[in-house]
Amino acid sequence: MANHKSSIKRIRQTSARRLRNRYYAKTARNAVRALRALEDKNEAQALYPKVCSMLDKLAKKNVIHKNKAGNLKSKLAKHVNGLA
Repeated sequence: MANHKSSIKRIRQTSARRLRNRYYAKTARNAVRALRALEDKNEAQALYPKVCSMLDKLAKKNVIHKNKAGNLKSKLAKHVNGLA
């Protein structure tokens, strides 16, 4: 166990941030999965900006890497544009 007050606080902060980051990352993954499962182009076009916004926010906060966010957005855009 840590002996310094600052390290005890750091442990508390780290665990709280980890839980928060896991929640946001999981929510974004589920949104990506939902968008990939859509077959209707109008629904997909409506959902795409929301998912992109989620990915950008995660990348901004360093929860996921910015290149990963870019790759996901690119693949999703390709999927949405390919729908009939």
